[in-house]
Amino acid sequence: MILAAGRGTRLRPLTDEIPKAMVPFADKPLLEHVVRLLARHGFDDLVINLHHLPQVITDYFGDGRAWGVSITYSLEDELLGTAGAVRQVADCFDGPFLVYYGDNLTNFDLGDLWQTHQREGEIASIGLLWMDDPTTRGIVGLDAHHRITRFVEKPRPNQVFDNYWVNAGIYALQPEILDRIPPNTPCDFSEVFADLLAVGRPLLGHPLRGQLLSTDTPERYRHACQCVDSGAFALP
Repeated sequence: MILAAGRGTRLRPLTDEIPKAMVPFADKPLLEHVVRLLARHGFDDLVINLHHLPQVITDYFGDGRAWGVSITYSLEDELLGTAGAVRQVADCFDGPFLVYYGDNLTNFDLGDLWQTHQREGEIASIGLLWMDDPTTRGIVGLDAHHRITRFVEKPRPNQVFDNYWVNAGIYALQPEILDRIPPNTPCDFSEVFADLLAVGRPLLGHPLRGQLLSTDTPERYRHACQCVDSGAFALP
């Protein structure tokens, strides 16, 4: 599932006429790079949630056939959050599935995350990366076996602990996690994961190989474009 319903208000006026996931990189929309990355790693049955200017996405991708994938769309009249969006299309997932935050441009090895999740069999495997400044994202503490011990969402500088990793917004999940998400209610995965930790369910943290560029503010978008244009970021 690709989460692509955000309004992108911080990117206005760019997002007045296009959804946040459709901002351009190297003559292609961000979402096309995401679809290509997923297809290359064998994820060819996709669900994309929509809210802001949905027809821009549906007109561009259609059924996905041109990219070697099949796309189902989920329209949200009201935003349901990262987990609530997945819960709305629970019927699409009868086995393990991947969730990808559609406003991130990455070139991660998703196959490595997927294989580890299949082997370990935990309810959730959370893709992680290392960042020098973690204060704009959720940080994750790991034990020696890569089991997650704690989360701190967008920590203040005095809340950053040693040996942290940052949540990359890519999850491999078992379908039973859908039972932990309230239906028809806005809910984020940060809440679901915190609830699972509170009841002692093991969550796996998986360091990812590759790069991530965020696009959710004008400064980050400009930086991402510069990285792509200069060749400092290898497009998938």
